[in-house]
Amino acid sequence: MRGRPGAPAGPLPGRRGRPFAGRREDGRASGTHLPRTPGGGDAPRWRRRDPGQHPVPAAGPPALRRGDRTLPPAAAPAQGLVRRDVRHFSLVGVVWDDPASELHGRVQVRTRAFGTTTWSPWQDVDVHNGEHAADPGTPEGTSRRVRGSTAPLWVGDSDGVEVRVQGEADGRTGADGRAVTAEPLPRGLHVELVDPGAEPPPQGPGPNASPVAALTAAAAASSAANAELAPLGATEIPALGQERTRADLLATRGEGTGTAGAADTADAGAAQGARPYIGARPRIVTRRGWGADEGLRERDFSYTKTVKAAFVHHSASGNNYRCAQASSVIRSIYRYHVKSSGWRDIGYNFLVDRCGNIYEGRAGGVAKPVTGAHTLGFNSRSMGIAVLGSFGSANPPAAAVKAVARLTAWKLGLHGANPRGKTYLKSGGGNLYRKGKNVRLNVISGHRDGFATECPGRKLYAKLGNARATSARYQGR
Repeated sequence: MRGRPGAPAGPLPGRRGRPFAGRREDGRASGTHLPRTPGGGDAPRWRRRDPGQHPVPAAGPPALRRGDRTLPPAAAPAQGLVRRDVRHFSLVGVVWDDPASELHGRVQVRTRAFGTTTWSPWQDVDVHNGEHAADPGTPEGTSRRVRGSTAPLWVGDSDGVEVRVQGEADGRTGADGRAVTAEPLPRGLHVELVDPGAEPPPQGPGPNASPVAALTAAAAASSAANAELAPLGATEIPALGQERTRADLLATRGEGTGTAGAADTADAGAAQGARPYIGARPRIVTRRGWGADEGLRERDFSYTKTVKAAFVHHSASGNNYRCAQASSVIRSIYRYHVKSSGWRDIGYNFLVDRCGNIYEGRAGGVAKPVTGAHTLGFNSRSMGIAVLGSFGSANPPAAAVKAVARLTAWKLGLHGANPRGKTYLKSGGGNLYRKGKNVRLNVISGHRDGFATECPGRKLYAKLGNARATSARYQGR
C-alpha cells in the first residue's frame, strides 16, 4: 500500500493507522514518545511488547467514506494499534482521558478468534460522544474517574487485536480544493479489552466456604488489579474468577430464583393495589443471576423521585452473540462502564437480549426509581432500557420488542404512566435542549428523542410505536 506523501515507508503489512498503544502479556513495558500527531496534541506513548521493538509509524490508512463524502487520509490524524497477541478477551472499546473531548472520526477494530489464525474483517466501533452518561453537574457526571469512551463491541473469545482510529476532516478546503485541516483526536487514546470470565459449572459452595466471603474476596482482588488503568496500552481486565451457586445458574437461564428480592416484590404488590393500570411483573434476571461483581460498583445507591418515562437504547455492541452468552455480554458491559469509563455502575436500568429475556441493570431495586446514566440530560425521573445488539440496519427480534413492552407495562404502571401518553421532563443539559428546559416527550421514547444520536438505531426506533401500543394493552388500557 502506498502511504501519503512524506510518510515513512514501513514494512507493516495491511492497512494500519499510527501505532498508539500496546502492552506486554506479562504487563511489563518500557515507553518512548512518538512525534506530535497531524491534528495537534501529543502522540500517546508507545509501550513496547518486546525488548528492541521500536515504534514504526505506519502509512496512513486509505480514504474513508462517510456517505458520499471521501475523507482524504492526508487531512485527518490517524492513530492505531498494530496486530498484537493478548490474553483472552471478548469485548473491546476505545477510551480517552477527557470525557468533554469528542472523538470526531472513525474507530475500527479487527480481532483474532481464540485458538485460530483467523482474523475478522474490520468492524466499526460506534462512537457515542457523551450521549450515554450521567447528567451534567451530578456527582457521577463530574467524577474525576470519568473518561470519554466509544460504545463497547462484543467480538467473542479472542486473543489478538488490531485497532485504527481515523480523524475526520472538518470540511474546510485549501487552494487545491482538498481538506487541509482536521479535528484533533482526543488525548490518551487507549484500547480496553474485557474478559467477562467463563460461566462456572453448576455447583454449590464447599462445606466450610462462606459465599459472601468468597464474593467479597473476589471483588477486592479484581478491584485492586484494576485500580489504575494504564494511560496507554491494551489494558487487559482479568476474568471475574468468582463462583456462583446452582440456583444462580438456573436464575440466569430463567429457571430459578433470578427475580428481585422480597422487599421489591412487596413494593410492587403495594403499588399494584393502589393503581389500576399496572402490567404483570415480568421475569427479571437479577444482578446475582447474571454474575455481577458487586465489588466493582460504588456501594451507595442513587434514586430519582419517580419514573415518568422510559428511554429505549441499543447497546451498539453488535449482534454476534447467542442468548446463552447474554450474561457474559452484560458482565463485560458492566466492567466497561465502571472500570473503563469510570461510572458508578452499569449505565442502564434494564437490559433485554434478543430472546426477550430481561435483566436487572443498575443496582438499587428493580421496582424502585433508580437513577441511571443512559440518556445525558434526562436521567432524572426516567429509566433506561438497552436492547443488546446494534439495530441501525438490522431488525430487532420481535421477542425483544415484546419484552420492552412487558417491562414498561409493569414498571411505568408502578408510577402511573401511560405507555401511549406524553410527559414532560426537565433537561439536565445536553446537545438538544438547554439545562432547565421542560421538554414534552413520549412516555416511551428512543434515546435520540433526548439527545442527538443514532441510538437506538433506525430499525429499533421504528418499532417503538408497536411497543407503546402493546405495553398499554398489557396495562389493560
